[in-house]
Amino acid sequence: MIGEETALNQPTPVYDLQPWVEHYGPSTAREIAPLGHAHLADLVRSAAQRYAKQTAFTTCMPNGMHGSLTYAQVDMYSDAFAVYLREVVGLKAGARVALQTPNCLAYPVVAFGVFKAGCVLVNTNPLYTAEEMTHQFADSGAEVLVIVDLFADKLPQVLAATGIRRVVVAEVTQFFSRVPRAVIRAVMKVWSRVLPKIVVEHIRLDWALAEGAVARTQKGIDVAAYTRGVGSDALAALQYTGGTTGVSKGAMLTHGNLLDNCAQAWAMGRALIDEGRETVLTALPLYHIFAFQFNLLCFFAAGARNVLVPSPRPIGNLQRAFDNYKITWMSGVNTLFNALLNEEWFTAFPPKHLKGAVAGGAALQSAVAQRWQRVTGTRIAEGYGLTECSPVVCFNPLVGTQKPDSIGVPVPGTQVRLVDDTGLPVPLGAAGELIVRGPQVMQGYWNRPAETAGVLRDGWLYTGDVAVMDADGYFRIVDRKKDMILVSGFNVYPNEVEEVIARMEQVLEVAVIGTPDAKSGEAVRAYVVAQDPALTAEQVRAHCRKYLTDYKVPRNVEFRTELPKTPIGKILRKNLKAEAAGRAG
Repeated sequence: MIGEETALNQPTPVYDLQPWVEHYGPSTAREIAPLGHAHLADLVRSAAQRYAKQTAFTTCMPNGMHGSLTYAQVDMYSDAFAVYLREVVGLKAGARVALQTPNCLAYPVVAFGVFKAGCVLVNTNPLYTAEEMTHQFADSGAEVLVIVDLFADKLPQVLAATGIRRVVVAEVTQFFSRVPRAVIRAVMKVWSRVLPKIVVEHIRLDWALAEGAVARTQKGIDVAAYTRGVGSDALAALQYTGGTTGVSKGAMLTHGNLLDNCAQAWAMGRALIDEGRETVLTALPLYHIFAFQFNLLCFFAAGARNVLVPSPRPIGNLQRAFDNYKITWMSGVNTLFNALLNEEWFTAFPPKHLKGAVAGGAALQSAVAQRWQRVTGTRIAEGYGLTECSPVVCFNPLVGTQKPDSIGVPVPGTQVRLVDDTGLPVPLGAAGELIVRGPQVMQGYWNRPAETAGVLRDGWLYTGDVAVMDADGYFRIVDRKKDMILVSGFNVYPNEVEEVIARMEQVLEVAVIGTPDAKSGEAVRAYVVAQDPALTAEQVRAHCRKYLTDYKVPRNVEFRTELPKTPIGKILRKNLKAEAAGRAG
């Protein structure tokens, strides 16, 4: 631990000298300037007033059909949803509301409505299995669930085991005009057969908004009153993550955390942003903290048009967005950029208006970054963050020096150190655990004081990532202290996958690791000692699909007669990883 007495006996660490500020450039302040909003609801209202008539969000479907909302409409509908939550459902301030939709117009309306109601947003992956949904809803204590109709068939298994008392059903085509909405839904229902029958009690989002609007008029509600007294320390969102290890838990992000991180990101890119004139492509899911902060909050505050793609898979789903809109910015992970560079339609006609792109969630391969710049004439700025930091910690400057394989420099207002196992700073150039202190660091994990104490010490967040820093203050991640697997930017925790496989009666022992993969960064591999010699790899994978999201399902299953263990019987994942790395080499 880094205590005051210890710090007094040590020379000033090079990290405290913050050499990175010399590389911010003339347009970036060394300290953040607050955005000037008391809370997120205030940010929404301010942007809506400033850019009222401009298009705020457009959902772009693969067939080119689309729907849009202006800033004024987003403000109006989110007001109605706030009133629905407080007056119709009867939620109190601080109540948790789960939102489980892909990128679509319903997402910002609901999310902003939750903030305006003084409630807490619980972002949920719409592809979660019933078991994963049950854990998150029960753990968060969510009382209301807004879910896209495509996945509502899971609800009968979920509701009985949670505190959800109201289900609101949204559509991917929410707020589309009548004809394209009807055409798309007819195709989904009759041709694709992807719209399940909803057998639980629910209300459609259209009706919920109508009830909220009526209640507001009848009761003379001042929506702003719901957030009077809400300060920067008030809880805004529970963003679920495995943290550095273990079962998924809710990182408590406050209004101040999210606003300050927005200001930090804004400080790094402000010189390149033309307020009210940008168009950002959102292919990454908004329920992920990276897109939530960068695409949703930052660009809404900047008055941008946000082009929402419900699913970027197959990658051809993005073609209409690039063809029909003057995309100036986009975010992505390495696999997304790499996939675009392997599409003839993209390389033959690269986006003409693109200013830059931001990469996060997984390491950006230098070959991909270099090819992207050759094809588009623009840079990809790689950053580093984690859910617990709202999420941005470091960022490669878009103007000035970028270093290959680097996560860049800490954003303004952020302190970063690299420490050894005793908590003391390591010398320049040496590897150490990356720890962070700044206004974007979470309050802790929801209802998990022991887990919180394990990562928050003396005001510093211990990330579990091992990094090195060069003399200029640029950081590079070299390893992960824990065994987390990163698949296309999404965290996979071996314990969770092992627990699911171990439920099979035919399995005696199991160990799960991550192995390098050219497409997804890492792939999940399971080593199984079988009770039943007839057990097959496909049976293991089929079992996993019942309980785990697709990216968590092992791509490879290898059978062994025994697994390496310590003298006390603990399975040695590191031995399996070393073996796999040697085999790959």
